[in-house]
Amino acid sequence: MDIGRIFIGYAIAVGLAVGGAIVAYPQSRDFSVAPYFWVLIAFGVFELIAFARSKDRGPPITGTTRIIGFAISIGLMIAIPMAAGMPFKVF
Repeated sequence: MDIGRIFIGYAIAVGLAVGGAIVAYPQSRDFSVAPYFWVLIAFGVFELIAFARSKDRGPPITGTTRIIGFAISIGLMIAIPMAAGMPFKVF
């Protein structure tokens, strides 16, 4: 399995976790660090681990895969609270 597919699976898991955290703890939207930054922090951790394990010195994940993963995570982060009946509020 290549690193791109692993990253997409990780992006789905991050989106589900952040969306679930927003539903479970609605006050988490008002933290000093917004939930969409949680996604970026989680992606940064993945990138660091992938880069450390990589034998090549290039980026282990392509830019297109990063954008697709970010869109999936943000989409899930928005869709899960909306499906739970919470009002739409990202910022």
